[in-house]
Amino acid sequence: MAHLLIVDDDNAFRDTLAETLQGLGHGVVATASGAEALETLSSSRERFDAVFLDHRMAGMDGLQTLAAMQARLVRLPPVIVLTAFASAGNTIEAMRLGAFDHLAKPISREAVREVLERALQQQHAAASPSGVPQDGDGSDLIGPSHAMREVHKRIGLAAASAMPVLVLGETGTGKEMVARALHRHSARAGRPFVAVNCSAIPKELLESELFGHVRGAFTGASGERPGCFRAADGGVLLLDEIGDMALDVQAKILRALQEGEVTPLGSHRTVKVDVRVIAATHRDLAAAVREGRFREDLLYRLDVLSIRMPPLRERLADIIPLAEHFLRRAAASDAPKALSAEAAQRLLSHPWPGNVRELRNVMERCHALVRHRVIGAADLAIGPGAAPRGEASDTVPAEWLEGELPAAVEKLERLLIAHALAQTQGNRAEAARRLGIHRQLLYRKLTQYGID
Repeated sequence: MAHLLIVDDDNAFRDTLAETLQGLGHGVVATASGAEALETLSSSRERFDAVFLDHRMAGMDGLQTLAAMQARLVRLPPVIVLTAFASAGNTIEAMRLGAFDHLAKPISREAVREVLERALQQQHAAASPSGVPQDGDGSDLIGPSHAMREVHKRIGLAAASAMPVLVLGETGTGKEMVARALHRHSARAGRPFVAVNCSAIPKELLESELFGHVRGAFTGASGERPGCFRAADGGVLLLDEIGDMALDVQAKILRALQEGEVTPLGSHRTVKVDVRVIAATHRDLAAAVREGRFREDLLYRLDVLSIRMPPLRERLADIIPLAEHFLRRAAASDAPKALSAEAAQRLLSHPWPGNVRELRNVMERCHALVRHRVIGAADLAIGPGAAPRGEASDTVPAEWLEGELPAAVEKLERLLIAHALAQTQGNRAEAARRLGIHRQLLYRKLTQYGID
């Protein structure tokens, strides 16, 4: 039998939860406020094995109570935060403050039994001689789905640490948003956040971009450049798409992580830096290691804490809330457009290869182009019934067979690139993969041909 504390100012819920816990064979003490709970924890001669803490309470709320518990108690039992108003922000903050779990009301008897079982197992492991001790607001990370709730919890746990984090997920899932949420909720929140897209910068320039250079380091280096590591000193550096980084630059990243210092190009002087690195990629880094395209030692150094952003097709419960969020944001101060039932069903049935980025583009296009207030299924232009855009022709135009080969090749390249971009709703990384070319080459072609 465990000794449990309930903290909730809702009398009906508090009594129901107490009955549930007692029915599972445990002893319960129930309190109605954060102040009362702190007094009970401080004065009780018997140690509590777990605490069920409501988030939204009059006076001291749940997160303030949790912070006070952490400050006053030498050993805090597992705290399970409960809320009827779950959001990315309060989930992340609860986990950062040391909550064992964060659950949304209403809560079934089975869910109570399962979370309590896990909490008590942790308590037993911590008490055992062989046990191991525990070690913004996130509003852009919309989603009530179980998958996103787990992401919020992982962000909160990672935010309380200073270790490197590896964010995994398909293109368009929101990996940079995860990194920014980690920064907002960490002790480095007031310090710089610097993001570098490793695949968008040519290899010969990436080293200078990251580590800086001194004057005369190479042709065109007319002055000194500090580089992103020094720009992020004291804060966070996001290395986005690190799976596309060249092996020789990977070696220097590894040294910077291990030694906490960088050497600018053209200099023999090392510079100390205090930077938390968050790396993100859509690639399978373990497979890249096996193929010799990624350093195994760097993977081990980065993959201390990992967060996987699930693709949109795995979080159907988030699609409509996200769509409505994008419509509200596009409308700004105006009344946002609404989705018809048929439009909502079309959104739920689409596979979303471009993930959240594709959904955002669809909603922003609807806001700009749909003149009526309610968006219908035909207005979305996605899925099997979508209106074709930029479809490639099955035949070569007769005029292409005249003239010089370079001009015909240029026309074909333009058409293929436009077609790939149309198929991917403007997702350039996915378009490059479909075309079988590197993203940097696609960027150069877009500039060369003036394609927006």
